[in-house]
Amino acid sequence: MSPSEMFAVRDAAERDMAEIARIYAHYVLAHLATFEEVPPDVAEMTARRARVVAAGLPYLVAETDGAVVGYAYAGLYHSRAAYRYTVEDSIYVADGVRGRGVGRALLQALIARCENGPWRQMLAVIGDSGNAGSIALHRAFGFEDIGAPKSVGFKFGSWVDIVIMQRPLGAGDSTPPV
Repeated sequence: MSPSEMFAVRDAAERDMAEIARIYAHYVLAHLATFEEVPPDVAEMTARRARVVAAGLPYLVAETDGAVVGYAYAGLYHSRAAYRYTVEDSIYVADGVRGRGVGRALLQALIARCENGPWRQMLAVIGDSGNAGSIALHRAFGFEDIGAPKSVGFKFGSWVDIVIMQRPLGAGDSTPPV
């Protein structure tokens, strides 16, 4: 069974933000996938989503049986104009359903949405070089390792590395953007 048959992926709505905030809070408090240390409240998560959507970028949820089980979005990699064709992905899956294809369904849909836009490169900045699941997921979608900055974060009393991965979107850098 493919991920798209198990999970419905759709645009996130404001009504999803409490569940998205709950999913993210788990990662903030218990994992190194994010270097945030205090979980943002629903209002802040709603504002973050609004900024992504206002930039014309996708913000998606995966649901099964009417429950949100993960979310993903693409954000601009940096604000300077020269970076305008590069996005960074973020994917978070609810505790208890990791390893069941939710992340795969979300990343597949996120890449497809971004390829329909003007963007040409997608980066993944993965918190914790030991995050084997996220690294494997990104490799499965053609991301390549492009760097691993050491000890750039400090969380839970330890220095933490990151892994940066990249994949082209659409024509990538083979033609100038239109």
